[in-house]
Amino acid sequence: MAAVPEKIAAFLAGKCLAVAGVSRNPQQPANAIFKKLRGSGYDVFAINPNADAVEGEVCYPNLALVPEKPDGVVIATHPKISSEIVRQCGEAGIKNVWFHRSFGEGSVSAEALEACRQWDLDPIVGGCPMMFCEPVDIAHKCMRWFLRNKING
Repeated sequence: MAAVPEKIAAFLAGKCLAVAGVSRNPQQPANAIFKKLRGSGYDVFAINPNADAVEGEVCYPNLALVPEKPDGVVIATHPKISSEIVRQCGEAGIKNVWFHRSFGEGSVSAEALEACRQWDLDPIVGGCPMMFCEPVDIAHKCMRWFLRNKING
């Protein structure tokens, strides 16, 4: 398999991550990302203002209430919410942001990308940590190959 892009490797080198967009519905992509990262040994915090617990873990309404500063945040929310998560990252001094997107717009919005510019963040746009976090399942290996030129990593 091809080498992991430098920005993605740097993101995954962090030991503490947050996933914004986890849901009480366990079938959501954010939940799969949360579980994969947790199962891979990361300290992972769930972010959703509408849930007290997700996947058996405490869920925080925003990044300011997370007890430990994450090294990075995966944004797997609706695009209308992603700029708010970027603002929270900026205020918390979190520089590593990854917008989840497989096909379509995913979590990316023009407003969120503008917020990244305002907070001097250089986000990863597209793809999913599950495409790079070993062991990678066959579906995400295929997606990684298919999206190889579409991920800003």
